[in-house]
Amino acid sequence: MGEHYFDAEPRSSSGSRPIKVSLPGRQIEMVTEGGVFSPKRLDPGTKVLLEGMGDLCGLPDAPIVDVGCGYGPIVAHLALTCPERRFWAVDVNARARQLCHTNMEMLGLADRVQVLSPQEIPAQPIAAMVSNPPIRVGKPALHELLEFWLSKVIAGGESWLVVQKHLGADSLKHWLTEQGWPTEKISSKKGYRLLRVGAAPGGSQRQPARSSSR
Repeated sequence: MGEHYFDAEPRSSSGSRPIKVSLPGRQIEMVTEGGVFSPKRLDPGTKVLLEGMGDLCGLPDAPIVDVGCGYGPIVAHLALTCPERRFWAVDVNARARQLCHTNMEMLGLADRVQVLSPQEIPAQPIAAMVSNPPIRVGKPALHELLEFWLSKVIAGGESWLVVQKHLGADSLKHWLTEQGWPTEKISSKKGYRLLRVGAAPGGSQRQPARSSSR
């Protein structure tokens, strides 16, 4: 069986290397390595997400979470855009977490971005979940992942997902709405759907399933 970016302990490595990452409004340098998600460039779905999602800076006071953070381009953009907020960067992949931590230190964001494994997630609500989710883990695992995080979003919060159209973006939108999270398609670009997911009525009161992450 081949290695995946959502493996907890990737074996292959080509050594860390710097890359230029073009985020909306800025270009930054980060380090990356094989065995993590899209190590050679900013993934096109992530680019659609960053360019199209709304302003999260004014959401209620609770952490904003990058689920499946990889080496950290999403949380870097969020933390640079919202300098007064706290963030969690969560990934099942130990190498991705180490790279993300290194990148947050390089960018001067380590004091506001807490890099976590799924086992380290605090038992507290969040203001938003932002993710280019690991669709290829399979539908049951994906649904469990989303249920866990969306159940933590407080009233007035929101979440943003980017999903390839041909990998089930429209059926996922329908499922999320059926589960009680009002979901709207914000844009469709380059084969990706950008979804905004509202908090469930009453906020983070649902009982989440066991946690997991990219």
